[in-house]
Amino acid sequence: MTPSLTTYQQHHLRVAFEHHAAHLYGPMVKASQAHVVMLAEQGLIPAESAATMLRGLLVLATDRPSDLTYDGSVEDVYFTLEKRLAAACGVEPSQLSVQLARSRNDLDAGVFRMVLREQLLKVLDAVLATGRTVLDRADRHADVVITGYTHRRPAQPTSIGHVLAGYAEALAGEAVAYADLLDEINRSPLGSCAFAGTDLDIAPRRVAELLGFDRLIVNSYEAVAGADHLVRVATLNAQALATGARLARTLMDWLSWGWVVTPASFTQGSSIMPQKRNPVVLEHLVSMAGAAAADAASVLNNVGAAWWEDSNNATTDVQVRLWDSDDRAYRFFCLLGGLIAELDPLRPPSAEEIVASGATTTAAADALARHGVPFRGAHSLLGHLVRTGAPATWTEQTVRSAAADLGLADQLDDAAVRDLLAAALRPELVLDRTQADGPGKAAVRAQVAQLRTIVDDVAARAAALRDRLARADAALAEAVAARVDR
Repeated sequence: MTPSLTTYQQHHLRVAFEHHAAHLYGPMVKASQAHVVMLAEQGLIPAESAATMLRGLLVLATDRPSDLTYDGSVEDVYFTLEKRLAAACGVEPSQLSVQLARSRNDLDAGVFRMVLREQLLKVLDAVLATGRTVLDRADRHADVVITGYTHRRPAQPTSIGHVLAGYAEALAGEAVAYADLLDEINRSPLGSCAFAGTDLDIAPRRVAELLGFDRLIVNSYEAVAGADHLVRVATLNAQALATGARLARTLMDWLSWGWVVTPASFTQGSSIMPQKRNPVVLEHLVSMAGAAAADAASVLNNVGAAWWEDSNNATTDVQVRLWDSDDRAYRFFCLLGGLIAELDPLRPPSAEEIVASGATTTAAADALARHGVPFRGAHSLLGHLVRTGAPATWTEQTVRSAAADLGLADQLDDAAVRDLLAAALRPELVLDRTQADGPGKAAVRAQVAQLRTIVDDVAARAAALRDRLARADAALAEAVAARVDR
């Protein structure tokens, strides 16, 4: 323990500083530049004072926040910035007006949103990249027939493309949700001060504009007390990773059964068995989803334990969980997308294996229904046939005999019998299915095309936000330069 630090400083303030400085310091400098520009434009501080502070803030913008250390001389990153700014300006902290009409409350709330905005854009990029990869593979493997499972038992024939297109739809929905969350995040609380605003004639919209926010939070109390956006970050990450983890579990089976190749670059060797290459990345993905759920539970617990006011429980104390969660979500989708990009069919189940599993019996019953056999009668007939032997042993005579036993003989003509046997023995017929959301080749490729438009639309939203932020950065740099060069 550092002798000069109190117990509270050593075991809380120091730890919080080390967690927060690298994330908050840079955005705090930028937010302070925008605030000083606004104060000067509103005539709330002299032009000379604004120029001095902006010159100092330009110096601080070159700091490496990861190199900042906590020495106990000030409380947190907020006061560290003020202390370093005074030194850069060559004045005492008491001569600064950088905090005029601003509180740590609204500054923290604004900076937290700025940090989350950048992180969520990275997560969204990874989701979109994974979505494009999954769609590419779905299109490529729309004709690779496999056995689809329900409750871990063989159920019906489908295709690798159909399964992957299904996950791509989940990814597309998640991408939309992240884009919507970014819209919510990109509202400025700056100008709310402690929570009740100020009598000074400030211009919060100007600050928001210079920092790339597209609008203000309506109510100043909500601006600093609200935490719904923090909960949504945590829960969306948990939701998205949980869904991805479910696919990871399915891919574990595909790799174990040899249906798809095991990408060498995503495996680890055994410590004792030379022949083994373990795709443990899939296990890590499942674990990462569990950690995201734990972070979401932590955020919900902290927010739910806080008062409806500015409170560390619902703000500062949950930020680290969100930053960790966002980083994990980004890495999760980079890993999953990278793995799927290298997945190709190896030894998918043969038609004989699919038939032997019983997965074609539903299609066989549907074939009878197309010929007018009632649903229950068709399924009873198929159940009877399954009990007599494997589908590969069925013949036209077997079918007619089973139909006679059930009193259905007069409902089966030759065409119905032939269609039943074809559906039972040829799982590849599923690729001809025309249902728009089904596993037919043409249907899957149409699904892929439709989902690509959603992914492209979300990518355009992300690009528009990045353009807004870039234009705001340029406007802020221009406004600072104009004040400094006077």
